[in-house]
Amino acid sequence: MQQLSTAEIRRRVEALGPWFHNIDLRGVKTAPNHFLGDYPAVKWHRFAAAIPANLSGRTVLDVGCNAGFYSMEMKRRGAARVVGIDSDDEYLAQARLAAEVNELDIEFHRLSVYDVGALKESFDVVLFMGVLYHLRHPLLALDLLHEHAVRDLLVFQSMQRGSAEACKLQDNYQFWETELFDKSAYPKLHFVEHRYADDPTNWWIPNRACAEAMLRSAGFEIVSHPEIEVYICRRSKRPALAAAVYPRRGAFHD
Repeated sequence: MQQLSTAEIRRRVEALGPWFHNIDLRGVKTAPNHFLGDYPAVKWHRFAAAIPANLSGRTVLDVGCNAGFYSMEMKRRGAARVVGIDSDDEYLAQARLAAEVNELDIEFHRLSVYDVGALKESFDVVLFMGVLYHLRHPLLALDLLHEHAVRDLLVFQSMQRGSAEACKLQDNYQFWETELFDKSAYPKLHFVEHRYADDPTNWWIPNRACAEAMLRSAGFEIVSHPEIEVYICRRSKRPALAAAVYPRRGAFHD
């Protein structure tokens, strides 16, 4: 395949704009004035060492891949197969252009995280970066990833607000014990009814304790926390009674 000229790359980048991922396409930056700087490279450099440098023979799923920055990084590490999914056709068009310019063989499909079962396969590494807080049903998404997509490792990232501490909790509390809910470090998922950061898709924003508790509840063991918002997790057994069930008869009368 003949390489695109710099002028053609720039033309196609501009036609597909605006971009959220700033990607260097042979000298053409896709989002050089990003409000977060050279994003997501600035974040990637803070946790890249926590992901195996050699992914040879492994499969990778990038959920909510956007313009494909992380998909391409996984392919550069030698992953045998990389699949990126997103529900936005414009992001997928950007991702396909970026992979074409960088001559990287990556599959991209229009799917939401709620549809991962349609892939009918699990992956050695699943990236779930910057997606949770855009979802109306975030815990369902983690449950579906555990059930259908993650074979081994989950790389998770979410915006967090509120306390950066995580208090140690007992396994159970009595009905009349209410003070713990006032603790700033208690797991809390903040609901955005209207907008946050001028983004109508920001729905639920966890504090640190909540992000960690949700991962554990969905059946993921946190093995490292290399960056303030990033967790490297291993798939494990889900806790008992983790499913959405109505309280058993007489639950308050034991």
